[in-house]
Amino acid sequence: MTEVGAGLMGSAKQLLSTLTSIVSTRLELLGNELQEERLHLTQMLFFVMSALFCFGMGILLLTMFIVVLLWDDHRLVALGALSAIFFAAGTLLAILLRSKAQAKPRLFSGSLAELAKDREQLDTGHDQPGQS
Repeated sequence: MTEVGAGLMGSAKQLLSTLTSIVSTRLELLGNELQEERLHLTQMLFFVMSALFCFGMGILLLTMFIVVLLWDDHRLVALGALSAIFFAAGTLLAILLRSKAQAKPRLFSGSLAELAKDREQLDTGHDQPGQS
């Protein structure tokens, strides 16, 4: 009788150990995904801000150059055309940024996929009592 109790306790301890290991692994994966997402967002923010600054300075200087170049004859036409070009480029870039943001994979997709695999394995192991 004590062997059955010891076997049952041993089996319960092993099950608890396995579940703890699974939860620990999943939490580590979740933490890694959070860290990766934070790093990705930080890098994107840095590059976006740097690009905006550089393009802004370049556009400002180019606009001033063209307007000064055409000052005597066509300064209003130059200002109007350049404004239209910059608004069109800004609109195009906003559309591209929105599509890029929507194309990003779901947050925690790796963790959710692993949890789904775990659930599937537990369900198939539970349905077949002959397996251990």
